[in-house]
Amino acid sequence: MTNTTEEDSKAHSRTFFKGIVPKELLSTPEEWHAFLIGFFEILCPWPARYKMSADYYKDVIDNEHHYYLAGRASGVIAWLALAKLIQVVFW
Repeated sequence: MTNTTEEDSKAHSRTFFKGIVPKELLSTPEEWHAFLIGFFEILCPWPARYKMSADYYKDVIDNEHHYYLAGRASGVIAWLALAKLIQVVFW
């Protein structure tokens, strides 16, 4: 019988993103919150219904800035996908 953990660790060490465990991505509510703030800032560009203080966003985004940026990038990709869908459907 082979040792699967040893095989897994060898395969894991050959990957491009060493040390990243996919099940740990977006595993806390703070990470999801930062991601969704970034996503909807891009996807929904109209002014906010309720004004939040700058300190509120600073506290949320400073700790999970990389998830915030990933959310913004996902929002751009969503806009591109929507534009392509509209182009295919109507033209």
